[in-house]
Amino acid sequence: MKYITFLFIAMLTFSSCTDFLDKEPDDMLTLEKVFNNRQNTLEWLSAIYSSVPNTFINYHQEGPLSDDMAPHAEWTGWFAYDIVGKQMGNWNPSSEDNNDYWRVLPKKIRQAQIFIQNVKPIENQNLTVEEAERMKLEARFLIAYYYALLVEFYGAVPFTVEPIDLDAPYDVLMMQQVPVHQVIDWIDNELLEVSKGLPASYTNPTLYGRATSLMCLAVRSRLLLLSASPLLNGNKDYMNHKNPNGEELFYSEYDVNRWQRAANAAKELIDAAHAAGKKLYTVYNPDGTVDPFLSCRGILMTKESAGNTEILFANPNPGDYGAIDRWSIPRSVPGAGSYGVTQSLVDAFFMENGLSPILGYENNDYSKPIINPASGYTETGFSTEPEVRNTGWQECQGNVNPGQVTMAGAYNMYCHREARFYIAVLYNRAWFSKTAEGGRQTMFLKGEQDGGISMDAPRNGYLQNKLAHPDRDNVNVTFPYRPAVNYRLAEAYLNYAEALNECDPGNPDIMKYVNLIRVRAGIPEYGTGAGMITEPQGQEEVRQSIYKERRVELCCESSIRYMDIRRLKIGEEILNRDFYGMNYFGSKLSDDKNDPDAYFVRTRYQTRSFQKKNYWFPVPQSEMDINPNLVQNPFWK
Repeated sequence: MKYITFLFIAMLTFSSCTDFLDKEPDDMLTLEKVFNNRQNTLEWLSAIYSSVPNTFINYHQEGPLSDDMAPHAEWTGWFAYDIVGKQMGNWNPSSEDNNDYWRVLPKKIRQAQIFIQNVKPIENQNLTVEEAERMKLEARFLIAYYYALLVEFYGAVPFTVEPIDLDAPYDVLMMQQVPVHQVIDWIDNELLEVSKGLPASYTNPTLYGRATSLMCLAVRSRLLLLSASPLLNGNKDYMNHKNPNGEELFYSEYDVNRWQRAANAAKELIDAAHAAGKKLYTVYNPDGTVDPFLSCRGILMTKESAGNTEILFANPNPGDYGAIDRWSIPRSVPGAGSYGVTQSLVDAFFMENGLSPILGYENNDYSKPIINPASGYTETGFSTEPEVRNTGWQECQGNVNPGQVTMAGAYNMYCHREARFYIAVLYNRAWFSKTAEGGRQTMFLKGEQDGGISMDAPRNGYLQNKLAHPDRDNVNVTFPYRPAVNYRLAEAYLNYAEALNECDPGNPDIMKYVNLIRVRAGIPEYGTGAGMITEPQGQEEVRQSIYKERRVELCCESSIRYMDIRRLKIGEEILNRDFYGMNYFGSKLSDDKNDPDAYFVRTRYQTRSFQKKNYWFPVPQSEMDINPNLVQNPFWK
C-alpha cells in the first residue's frame, strides 16, 4: 500500500534515558516520505523495538503464573487484568491478556517487514549504506525474536516472512497457523544468519539496546531448549491437532537430536560471548575471594557500561522500573508491600554449605517438608546471635556490623542460607535499610506496621527483593535506574548443561558449567576435591541438580520459570495444588504449630489450578471470531 498511518513515537536514541512509548497518530506519511528522511526512518525502527519486553513489569503477567511470585489476593479487582484469578484457573480465551502478544507482535513484525523493503541510504542526511544494512539486520532480528515470543506463549501461530498487502484477497488475509517446528526451524536459521552480520556489542552508548549477534544467539538458545523439551518433544497430547489444511501443528515423536541441537546452540552462544569478553558478573572481597552477596545483587542492578559483563540482551529503557520497587517496599516505609515470593521458592534455595535443605514433600503436601538432615536446616527455633560472613554487603545493619547477614532472633528457616536467598527474599524480621529512621526490621505480624490485614502487606509472609533496587528509597521517592535484563550468560550455561545431559550424559562440561554458577553464588562445587560436595550420579540425579540450580539462579526473572514449568511439562505437579507461606494472621513471634496466632507456621494461603490447556495461552476469542481459519489451542474451549 502506498499510504499508511505512521505512529510517531519518542525519538530513537536508544540511550538509557529514552522511552519507547507510542504516541497518538498525528500525521499521515507516504512510505516515500518516511524513508527519504533519516529521522522518520529512525522513528519507524524505534516503533518496532517498542515491544521488546520489560522484565520489570512481569508482575503483571508471567511471574505470578509460575511458582516464584505471590501477589496479594486482593490485587484482584484493582487492575484491568486478573492475574490472581488466572493463578486459580479463572481464565478463558476472552480473558484480558496484559501483554496481548497475539495481536501486538504481528503488527510489529509487519512494520519490520515493510522497513526492510524500504530502508535505504540517505547520504545527504548521514544515513550511510553501512548503517542502512545494519538496520535491516536489526529488523530481521526483531521479526525472528517476536516470532520466538509468539511460539513460546502460543505454540503454533500464523507465519509469513513477507508483508501481506492489506488489499489482498480475503483468503490470503485470513492466515492459518503453521506447524510449530516449521516456525522454529525458520527462526533458528534466520537468527544464526543475522548474527553473522551484527556486532557482538556497541561502544557507542546511544546504540545500547540495539540488536547484536549475542542477542540473536541468546534468543535462539532459549527457543531451541523449548523445542527439545517434553512439551514439544515426544508429547502425544497434541496428536491430531491440525490446521484447516490438515497439517499436524505439533510434532509428537521424541527425537534426541533436538537436545543435541539445543546443546550446540547454547555452546555457540557461550563461545561467542566469551570471545566478546562476556563473563559471569562477579565482585571480589579484598582477600580475593568471591563476594556472592554483592555479585548476585549486582547481576540485575548493574549496567553494562558500569562493568556488568554478564548481560547478553537487555532493554535499556524499562520505563517505570520504580513500580516493582514500590510494590516490594514494606507498607509503613511507605510502600505498597504486597508483592511476595512463594514458600516453595524459599524452600528451593540451598544452605550455605551448598546442600538442599528440603528433599521433597510428603504426598506432595507443601506443609510437610522432608528435611535434609545433612544440610543443617531446621524449621524450629530462633537464632541467638547475628550471623556474619565475609562480604561487603551492607543491607543488614551495614555500617554497624559489617558482613552481617541475619539478626539475632531470626527464625532458623532463614539462617545459614546461601547468598541468593537473602538477595531475593525479604522475610519477617529481616533488616530493611531504607526507612526514615535509617533502617529497622520488617514487622509483618498481624496488626504491626508492615503486616496484615491489608492488601499492602505480604499475604504469605514474604516480599520479593531480587527485582527491587537496593537503593530504592520511597521516603525520598528515589528509584535508581537499572536495565531490564532479558537474557544473561548464566542462563546460557544452564541451557547448555541441561541439553548436554540429555544428549551426552556424563560429559564433563555439564558439571563444569553448573559449578561456575555455584562458585559465583558462594556455595561449594560438585566434585571430589577439598571442600566440594558429592557430585550427583547418573543422568536423572544430574538432571535434578540442574533443575534445582536453574530454579534459584534464574528465579523471578521475566518468564523464565513459567516457561520452564511449561516446557518440562510439570505444570499439574507444580502449580495444581495448595500454596503455603507464613501465617498472615499470626500475631506472635512463635513457631508453635498448635497456636493459631503463631506467625512462623506453614499456612495455606491459596489454592491454584493448572490444567492441560494452560501449557499454552489461548488464541484470543476476538481473533477466533474474526478469522475462521484459526484453530483454538489444545483443550481450550
